[in-house]
Amino acid sequence: MIRLAVLPPLAALLLAAADPAPPLLSPARIKADIAVLASDEYKGRGPAQAGEAPTLALLEKRFRDLGLTPQRQAVPMVRLTRTAARFSLNKAVLTPGKEIAATSGIVGTTDLAPTGIVFVGYGMTDPKLGYDPYAGVDVKGKVVLALAGDPDSEAGHDLGFGGRALAQAARGKAAEAWKRGAAAFLTLHEDFAASYPWLQRASSDPAPAYRLDDGTDPPAFGIRGSLREDIGRRLLTDSGIDLDREKVAARAPAWRARPLAGATFAGHVETVQDRVVSHNVVAVLPGTDPAAGSILYGAHWDAYGDNAWDPPADRIRNGAVDNATGTATLLEVARAFATGPRPRRSVVFGLWTAEEKGLLGAYWYAAHPLLPLATTAAQFNLDPHVVFPRTRTLELIGPGRTPLEAELTRVAAAQGLAVVPEENSEAGWYFRSDHLPFAEKGVPGVYFRAGRDLVTGGRAAGEAWRARYNARCYHQPCDEYDPRWDLTGAAQEGSVALALGREIAGSTRWPGWNAGSPYATVRAASDAERR
Repeated sequence: MIRLAVLPPLAALLLAAADPAPPLLSPARIKADIAVLASDEYKGRGPAQAGEAPTLALLEKRFRDLGLTPQRQAVPMVRLTRTAARFSLNKAVLTPGKEIAATSGIVGTTDLAPTGIVFVGYGMTDPKLGYDPYAGVDVKGKVVLALAGDPDSEAGHDLGFGGRALAQAARGKAAEAWKRGAAAFLTLHEDFAASYPWLQRASSDPAPAYRLDDGTDPPAFGIRGSLREDIGRRLLTDSGIDLDREKVAARAPAWRARPLAGATFAGHVETVQDRVVSHNVVAVLPGTDPAAGSILYGAHWDAYGDNAWDPPADRIRNGAVDNATGTATLLEVARAFATGPRPRRSVVFGLWTAEEKGLLGAYWYAAHPLLPLATTAAQFNLDPHVVFPRTRTLELIGPGRTPLEAELTRVAAAQGLAVVPEENSEAGWYFRSDHLPFAEKGVPGVYFRAGRDLVTGGRAAGEAWRARYNARCYHQPCDEYDPRWDLTGAAQEGSVALALGREIAGSTRWPGWNAGSPYATVRAASDAERR
């Protein structure tokens, strides 16, 4: 079980009762940069779209104004665009973008004749825990239908997959199905298990898929997508399966996949492939000791761009929260470093492209860093989920991984903020943002956001704010700048990242990972490079 090192209960209560200190960073400057980045002039900052050039020019100017020398790093990508799609379930037509969201990873035409469906429950295998829903069931040439989430995300206790927090293994369900010869892979969408509403999945259905153009040709997958919940429920009901009861049954290791008698799925997808290049923007503040290593701050500049499939009234997904806010906060952190005392270690400021396409810019930089990752002492990722006013808390994403969490708690407390574990761990946020490529390379870090316990209105107000944004505007055209916003929460988040980063940048110590973490093993392989 992953546990977070937090303040003792009494200390936490005393801290929560006090007002937090004013942030070290300027909410007004953060807000001003968001207003520009999220304006229609930047066309939603889509990678390799018309909004990229002005975005890069602005970011480079911001760095130059601080006396830093920005570098553009080309990120080559392969883009796969769906040009036609038809699907049917039991011969009834499914409307793409309404009842189904799906595509194919095969360039050209993918034709799937009516094919039998096998329901695989959560679709996760783990020999140590005794889970193999595929045992004794042949899915070769079949359509695999899986639940979202993992067996214990709604169980109320830990069955071995980490409790409510999404297990990393849940990300490999489709790969498991392909490995066993499946012809197609579908997920039954449920808002809680998926952690986002069907609106978000469906409205982005026509969006192209991307991968890094790194000279390799990964295996092409067939049709893959999601069924709207009511469609999936009806499919199971028609086969004599009650979804709610079967979800409970599928939590047991002994549960086995079930062919759906008489059920068939068919599809026709046409796709075209092209190659595009987007860019990271990176600036380095040299430290006073060139041999001391560095620290890294990152944020993704991209959003969902200008899209012909969106309603004509508003075809720009401006990405004001996600992630003009994180980008603007990083620029403010860079300002604080550039105008303050020069730290012992160098500081890298990375603004990544194509996070929304699969963390591609961060993965490319992690494979081609300007400064070695072996001597990168720590990393901080600025990617908020909601714009909050003044708050009493910071929400730690993916707790229990590094001793840096105790340092984060101490530094936050000095600014009057309590650190709390993430509240929606079923969303798997730890695996969905740009710190992950660096963690996988062994670089320690803490990823956190402004929390929901607002100074005005408390948790109820913060949760209402988050729920409203998540339901309507996350990755949607209404993620737009609002001049009424109070950016104090973003400034508080950035101020803690600044203060902790300053400590590490001025020190000789090397943060690490908790024992048992797979990232600790990776880090240990480069121990000889750190002194």
